[in-house]
Amino acid sequence: MSDIIRIKSMTKDYGKGRGIFDFDYSIHKGEIFGLVGTNGSGKTTTFRHLMGFIELDSGSCEIDGMDCWKNSKEIMKRVGYVPGEIDFPDVGSGDNFLRLQAQLLGMKDMSYTNQLIDRFKLASDAPLRRMSKGMKQKTALVAAFMSKPDILLLDEPSTGLDPLMRDTLIELILEQKQRGATVFMSSHIFKELEDTCDRVAFIHNGKMIETIDRRMYDPTMPKLYRIGFENEKEYFSFIKKGNFTITRKNDKYRHLIVQLKDNEANKLLCELAEYNMRYIKYIPYTLEMYYTEIIEKGGKLL
Repeated sequence: MSDIIRIKSMTKDYGKGRGIFDFDYSIHKGEIFGLVGTNGSGKTTTFRHLMGFIELDSGSCEIDGMDCWKNSKEIMKRVGYVPGEIDFPDVGSGDNFLRLQAQLLGMKDMSYTNQLIDRFKLASDAPLRRMSKGMKQKTALVAAFMSKPDILLLDEPSTGLDPLMRDTLIELILEQKQRGATVFMSSHIFKELEDTCDRVAFIHNGKMIETIDRRMYDPTMPKLYRIGFENEKEYFSFIKKGNFTITRKNDKYRHLIVQLKDNEANKLLCELAEYNMRYIKYIPYTLEMYYTEIIEKGGKLL
């Protein structure tokens, strides 16, 4: 499997612990790769380096074999890019901006662009400076996707979109994978990453923590169950036995969450047969839970 994006020991130090440090990963051709991290963790800096807007202190980053700093003009022509902070030039309407983008890309057929405008319900004839944040985001998305590029860099692409438009965006991203494009995206909405990405990288305080393969995700995640007890005596009795890992508990309402290993489900059910319960509910273990646990452990792997 060939790599379209290669990042090796990528470092940009802004001082006082700010920046990105020793990033190492590759993104395969035709893959959707996600990046998630807290604010200021280095997501936008990563994308700006890949677009050749800023130069690395050390290390390297390449797109399709091209050095991102030295070949930034060529990369900009070949890559569909949605920046984390959108700032349009003063060219009047959204239509004017999209026409200028098409000229820069050598596009003559605007039929797919018009399809995207319709899908996102974009009022593209509106002046850019009067557009809402959501409308500006839609304009940036149309500009990024309209040439059907082989590589897409999307920095928080759903910012400002309502839930219906987020669904439209997810559909569009998955369509790019179907046609063989490579997508590198960041998001603070974990469900978006779960619904789209083949792999997801976690970053924290400018450092890469872990990269998780979605195909390995479900089988390896712990099983969580929320259990509610009828009375305090039984609730505290279950806790005192200590036979299972309890991740959270609420003494006032007599419910708790247990985390099970693969072979503990039957053991739990047998033990619960001795108690009067109000309910037992399976809780899907999400990517957000996994990320939160890593951060709570100080950014160390589980």
